[in-house]
Amino acid sequence: MSLQSRPGHRTHTIKEALSLPPSTVVNLNGWIATKSSIGGIKFATIRDGSGYIQVACKRDRVSPQAFQDFESAARESAVAVTGTVREDKRAPGGKEISVTDFAILAPAEEWPITKSAVKASSSFLYDMRHLAIRGRKTAAALRIRAHIVYATFDYFEKEGFTLISAPTIVQNAVEGGSTLFGLDYFGRKAYLSQSAQLYEEAAIAAFGKVFIFQPAFRAEKSKTPKHLTEFWMIEAEQAFANQEDNMRLQEGLVKAMTDRVIKDCSSDLEILGRRFTSPDIPFPRISYDGARDIALKKGVSFEWGEDLPTEAERLISKEFDVPFFITGYPLSARSFYHMTEDINPRVTRSADLIAPEGMGEIATGGQRIHDYNQLMERIKTQELPTEAFDWYLDLRKYGMPEHSGFGIGVERVTRWVCGLKHIRAASLFPRTITRVKP
Repeated sequence: MSLQSRPGHRTHTIKEALSLPPSTVVNLNGWIATKSSIGGIKFATIRDGSGYIQVACKRDRVSPQAFQDFESAARESAVAVTGTVREDKRAPGGKEISVTDFAILAPAEEWPITKSAVKASSSFLYDMRHLAIRGRKTAAALRIRAHIVYATFDYFEKEGFTLISAPTIVQNAVEGGSTLFGLDYFGRKAYLSQSAQLYEEAAIAAFGKVFIFQPAFRAEKSKTPKHLTEFWMIEAEQAFANQEDNMRLQEGLVKAMTDRVIKDCSSDLEILGRRFTSPDIPFPRISYDGARDIALKKGVSFEWGEDLPTEAERLISKEFDVPFFITGYPLSARSFYHMTEDINPRVTRSADLIAPEGMGEIATGGQRIHDYNQLMERIKTQELPTEAFDWYLDLRKYGMPEHSGFGIGVERVTRWVCGLKHIRAASLFPRTITRVKP
């Protein structure tokens, strides 16, 4: 039976085919990534999401129709291939498919992403993101991102955390009112969520330890290589846990993420040209004061009590080759809910987890105020609207123990692991202050 009479019939993925012994007959579906010819032999590289494989077509081994289809199939056409596996050290993966039948399942027009088009416009690849994600490097980075997420779920399940979902339409600011996306909620003012933290704090009294994986939105007018306006957050909160417990949890998570990438994504790292090793734990720590000293020595000046400027963070990050914590941020640089040190109430029990190589912050966490009176005083001191936090305050009336948590940006971790220049490359369809399409 010819391929034309059974389009789409697949017996193996490309990844599976690459592990099969020679002479095994396979039916593959995929897209044409490249085409070439040597003498009378036509070659194509086919991908299907699981991998790439070379296929070779000779006129005397296929029907005239199949050979004509092979010759005419344009790049990115969806095709069906039948053939036998053969070893070829010159081929990607060391295997090749000797074609016995071939059919075009969905033809493609002339591919618009060319070297000249990319060279002519710095934004072209993101204008064409709906097509550019098919590229080897883009797909490799996004597969690594997926494995970072897989590792997250495995890690938290092993650690006894419960997955929850929090609202994305909220009335409360977590990180700061200036970075909120506002919306009209049936005549009332509401916002897109910056963080699920407040809801996680409510949930720990039911589950003890919780985590989320969902989008967050920040209206930051920043064009740095580490900022998106919409991104995905992994956040965790646990009861009966202080800031030391919190930092150990972050170390374990990052170690699980990077171990998973090393184990399952070696070929994707190779595509990206990235030499990456999973860091050992525990991670190094420096204080906010120590980080500020480094920044001042490198010519970046800022007042004590301010958050680290992006350039300072980048330069400090270049001093390390593994992730590290910056601890003890001033209260003036942190949100209202952070606990402060008993001996110095100007300093919080909080930390940023910084990726090396100039990548900068990937996670922020800290210990929360669990006492009602202390939290009420903090809200009043910072002149926040008490009524907006009535339910959050209410939690402190009904058995709220010491607790801590953090949020880690999926795209920021992916950028670091993959060695990407810009965080946009770690998002399927990135959203920045200048981009909402495609």
